[in-house]
Amino acid sequence: MNKKYQKYIDYIAKDIQVPYIEYLDAYGLSPEEYELVLPKVFNQPVTIKGRFETYYVCNKEGNVMYYENSDGYWVKQEYDEQGIIVYHENSDGYWQKWEYDDQGNITYKENSDGCWSKREYDNQGNRIYFENSYGEIEDNR
Repeated sequence: MNKKYQKYIDYIAKDIQVPYIEYLDAYGLSPEEYELVLPKVFNQPVTIKGRFETYYVCNKEGNVMYYENSDGYWVKQEYDEQGIIVYHENSDGYWQKWEYDDQGNITYKENSDGCWSKREYDNQGNRIYFENSYGEIEDNR
């Protein structure tokens, strides 16, 4: 790839925002060229699946990090080192995030509606504490 083309690809990667495929199309890029831009957007190697109507951008573990359909609806997701989802956002403005303990139990959950919950677990993975944004508390510690 020549330097001028590489600069153009780098510029696009810095300029685009969601919906990514719609932006890439506006730049006149082909689906094959998406594979040059999107790894830079996600700062990691990606695989792009689908064509024309629906696109899925997956990380090296095969987890869907981004989805976009021809209607402009999109979903972005992030995963932790174990491949567990920690963030989800969509084009409707809804988002969720999760935190986990070392055993993979959800310890905190929050969404864009303002709802949240906290949990604690004992060494056997049994939930011993629960609290949420509705004022519910269950304490079995």
